[in-house]
Amino acid sequence: MIVALPLVIFFVSAGIFFFFAGAVGFLRFPDFYSRMHATGKGDTFGILLCCIGLSIYNIAAHPSWYLGVVQCVKVMSIAVFWFLASPTVTHALLRSAFVSGVMPWTKDGIPVREREEGEGAP
Repeated sequence: MIVALPLVIFFVSAGIFFFFAGAVGFLRFPDFYSRMHATGKGDTFGILLCCIGLSIYNIAAHPSWYLGVVQCVKVMSIAVFWFLASPTVTHALLRSAFVSGVMPWTKDGIPVREREEGEGAP
C-alpha cells in the first residue's frame, strides 16, 4: 500500500487537474466549438486518470479476488465506456450545432465557411 499511494495521488491529482483545465477552458474560450473541445478533452482524460488511480488504490487496499480485481475491472470498464462515449457525444453535439447554423467564432468576424443550402444531417 505504501508503494501504491504515490501513484494513486499522482493519477487522481492529474485527473483533477484536467477536469479543472476543462472547466477553465469552458469559462474562458469564446465560442461553443472551442468550449466543447476543452470540456470534451478535459473530462475524457480526467476521468481516465482518476479511474486508473482508483483502480490502483482498490487493488493495493483490497488484495482479495472480489474486492480487488473484480471491482478494479468494473472501474476500468467505466473508464473505457467514458473514453469511447465522450468523444462520440461531443462530435454529435458539435455536428448538430453546425448543421443548425451556429458558426465558429473568428477574430475578424468573417465566417469560416458558408453553409450550402442542401447541406445538413443525412
